[in-house]
Amino acid sequence: MTKTASWLFLALALPAAAQTLPERKDVVSWQTFSQVELMKQKDRYVPKFAAGIAALDQKEIRVQGFMMPLETGDKQTHFVLSATPQTCAFCMPGGPESMVEVKTKTPVKYTFDPVVVSGKLVVLKDDPTGIFYRITDATPVK
Repeated sequence: MTKTASWLFLALALPAAAQTLPERKDVVSWQTFSQVELMKQKDRYVPKFAAGIAALDQKEIRVQGFMMPLETGDKQTHFVLSATPQTCAFCMPGGPESMVEVKTKTPVKYTFDPVVVSGKLVVLKDDPTGIFYRITDATPVK
C-alpha cells in the first residue's frame, strides 16, 4: 500500500471508528447481547445464550446501533444494526453477537448516525444465516 493510499484509508476509516454509541439506559446493551457462547453440537456449533438474554426472547425491547443496509435506497425496511459503525462496505464490523437483524413496520431513513429501534426480539437458536438476534415489527425511537 502506498503512503498516500494509507493516509486515505485512515482518513476514511477514522471518522467511523471514532464514532461511539451514547450511553442510554432505555436500550438493551451490546454487553447483554454478547452473553452467548458457541457450543459444539454434533458436527456444528450452536449458540448457547445466557439466562438474561434468553429471558428477552419474544419480548418488546429497544436497541441502539449503526445501520447496515440490506436493501438499496435511502429508506430501509430490512437492515442490520451493529454495535460499531461499518468502516468498509464489504466488511462485517463484528461477530453475530454484535449485530441484530431488523425488520421494520415502515421504512426508516438510512443514516450514518446511531439509531434506536423498538420491536419484538427473537433470540435465534439455530438460524441458517448464522445471526443470533432479530427484531420484528420495529419502529424508530427518538
